[in-house]
Amino acid sequence: MNNKKSKELFKSAQKILVGGVNSPVRSFGAVGGDPLFISRAEGCYLYTEDGDAFIDYVLSWGPMLFGHANPIVLKAIQKAMEHGTSFGAPCKQEIELAELIRHFFPSCEKVRMVNSGTEATMSVIRLARGFTKRKRIIKFKGCYHGHVDSLLVQAGSGGLTHGYPDSAGVLPEAVQHTILCDYNQIESVAEAFKSYPEDIAALIVEPVPGNMGVVLPQNNFLNDIQKLCQKHGTLLIFDEVMSGFRVSPGGAQAVFKIKPDLTCLGKVIGAGLPCAAFGGRAEIMDFLSPLGPVYQAGTLSGNPLAMAAGSAMLQHLKDHPELFTAAENMQKRLVQGFKQVMQKRGAQFQINSIGTMFTLFFTSNPVNSLKDVQTANKAQFARFFQGMLEKGIYLAPSQFESNFLSSAHHEKEIDQTVEAFESILESIQQVGQK
Repeated sequence: MNNKKSKELFKSAQKILVGGVNSPVRSFGAVGGDPLFISRAEGCYLYTEDGDAFIDYVLSWGPMLFGHANPIVLKAIQKAMEHGTSFGAPCKQEIELAELIRHFFPSCEKVRMVNSGTEATMSVIRLARGFTKRKRIIKFKGCYHGHVDSLLVQAGSGGLTHGYPDSAGVLPEAVQHTILCDYNQIESVAEAFKSYPEDIAALIVEPVPGNMGVVLPQNNFLNDIQKLCQKHGTLLIFDEVMSGFRVSPGGAQAVFKIKPDLTCLGKVIGAGLPCAAFGGRAEIMDFLSPLGPVYQAGTLSGNPLAMAAGSAMLQHLKDHPELFTAAENMQKRLVQGFKQVMQKRGAQFQINSIGTMFTLFFTSNPVNSLKDVQTANKAQFARFFQGMLEKGIYLAPSQFESNFLSSAHHEKEIDQTVEAFESILESIQQVGQK
C-alpha cells in the first residue's frame, strides 16, 4: 500500500482543519496510522490519492446502498443540477421523496425534510416535548442520536471510539431532563417510568443500534418499550438514520413489526448528499410550524439536488427489491465465511449482523448492550483494521461502528475479504500468545 500522498495531505489538513478532519472518527485516532485521502469511488471500491484501490465496507457510513457513483443516482443529480442547486422555495421533488419515504415507512404519515440526522433528532425531540407538554426524554446508553446537547450523554459513535462518551460544552442544564436506560434491559425502562410516570415526553432509541457497533434487540425488547410508552402516554421515537433501508427496506420497524409514533431517517434517503427527514403520525407532525406552535426551519431543507438523488435511490429500490436481497445475501456469505475461519482457528470473537449491517467484536462475550460492547479488545481491533487495510479492505476505523454492504459487492470481493481475514486472524492470535 502506497500512501505517500495521503500522508502529505493529512499534514496539510492538520494545519487548517481541526485534527485534520471534519468528523472525528475519520482521523484513525482509534486504530493508529494516518487516514487515507480518497480521490474517487465506484461500485464497492474506493480509490486513494495514491492510486490504491480498496474494497469498501463503510460506504460513506451507510448511504451507498447500490454502491458508489451509481449511474441512476448520478443522472438524477446531473439533471436536477442543470436547473439550479437550491431555491429556498418548494419544489416537486420534495413531494416525490416524501411519498417514497411513506411507501417504505407507512408510520410516516407526514414528513419534514432536513439536512442531517442531528437536525432530525434535535427537531423530533422538540416536537415531542411541544406535543406532549412534558419535559423528560429517555435515551439508551450507547445509542447515538447526533450531536444534540440533550442527547449527547453516554452516546456511542466517535465519542465512544475516542473514550469520551460525553462532550465538554454540554451544560448540566441541557441534560437534566434526559433519563439514561440500558439497551435490552426492560427493567431499567420500567424503573424510569415508575419514577416519572406522567412527565416523559418521548423515548428515543436506535431500534438496532449501529453507533456502538451493531447490537440486536433481545427478548421482545422493542415491543415491551412500546407497551410502556403507550401505557404512560409517551411518544416512541425510532431513530432509523442508520437502520433505515439497511436492516430492511422498511427499516427495523418493518422487521420487528412495530409502528413508532415518530421516525428519524437519513443517510440512504440522500443517496450520499446531505439529507435527512423525520415523520410520524399526522396529528403530531401537524404541531410543526407553519401549522402548529413548534418551530423548525432550514434554508437548504428539501433542496432539489438532495431530493433528486434520494428519489432516484428509493425509486430504484422500490422497482428492484431484489437488489437489497442480493446485498443481504452477500453479507450472509461474508459473515458465514468469517465464522468458519474463526471456528477453524479456535477464535471466540462475536459477529452481530442483520440486513446489510455487521460488526465484528473482539470479545468472547455475547454483545447485547453497551456494557458488553466495552469488553471488546480495542488493541486487537486496531491490528485487525490495519492488517485488513494492508490487504486492500477498508472497514470502519472503529471497533464501535457498523460496517455495510451494497448490491455492488459480489462473490469475488466477499471471498477476497474472507481470505484476508483468515491471514490477519492468524497474526492477531500469534501476537496474543506472546
